Amino acid sequence: MATAAHRDPTQSVASQEATATRPTAPAALGLALAVLATLVWSGSFVTSRALGDSVPPVQHAFWRWVVALAVVAPFGARRAWRQRALIRRHLGFVVLASLLGVTVYNTLVNQAGVTTPAANMGMIMAASPVLMALYERAGGVRLGARRIAGLLVACAGVLLLVGGDGASFSAGDLWMIAAACCFGSYSALLRRRPEGLDGAGFLFTTFLFGTVLLLPAQGVSLAVQGGFQPTAGTVWPLLYVGVASSAVAFFAWNKAISLIGPTRAGVVYYLQPVCVALLSWALLAEPTGWAQAGCMALILGGVVLGAGARR
Repeated sequence: MATAAHRDPTQSVASQEATATRPTAPAALGLALAVLATLVWSGSFVTSRALGDSVPPVQHAFWRWVVALAVVAPFGARRAWRQRALIRRHLGFVVLASLLGVTVYNTLVNQAGVTTPAANMGMIMAASPVLMALYERAGGVRLGARRIAGLLVACAGVLLLVGGDGASFSAGDLWMIAAACCFGSYSALLRRRPEGLDGAGFLFTTFLFGTVLLLPAQGVSLAVQGGFQPTAGTVWPLLYVGVASSAVAFFAWNKAISLIGPTRAGVVYYLQPVCVALLSWALLAEPTGWAQAGCMALILGGVVLGAGARR
């Protein structure tokens, strides 16, 4: 007891300062989950582009969520059933989250993939973190100078990337702008998830509602466009977006939002155009150059700057 009472106060202060400069465990986990979701989603943009000529956009979205629902059901169905009273009380919130994050967002992305290069899709989606930050600031959250600076630096990199070598604006990009608005709104909405609503149960419920909301559009697509040919070239990509890009990535992103908030996760999301550009270059032979590489470095610098502690 005497040793503890007479401990050197300078050591205590130094220890506190060191702890303050290191990210806490929840913050570190939140950043890691945001990075994981961003990396996995980058592949889904390439998939949307690759399937643009073989699978109608609505059918792509519908079967993606059917697969995702089957994957999440063993973990989330029972939890959702146990929390059915809570879900019923907040039904408006759950339906809106399902509509924005499941039904509309991915359908718009798939529609854009018909005419828009995957690199453009990833770059336009980088507008969503700005919307997340605006929503959070409107909610009274102080963002901090460092986070705002990182957001602006990364945003500048994206703008230069869009306007630079190899990027051209097409009609399909309008679908991606709408998709970016949907995703930014969905991410901001997650901050208002009812307290006590289990993550797996919430995921299962939104996947279920989102798939049901897609049923009318699926019926119209089948009647007008017909079905698609199930081959290795269509089934495997659909399994990827259903398992990895939906079940895994959405769980990781939702958890990241709950740990670090939409603005900080949104800064990490700026990694997506870099990943998409690299994947589209490697897998789809879409062009890239030194100017794009420089813009990507700018984006990465903004992410590192803005993902740190609020200042």
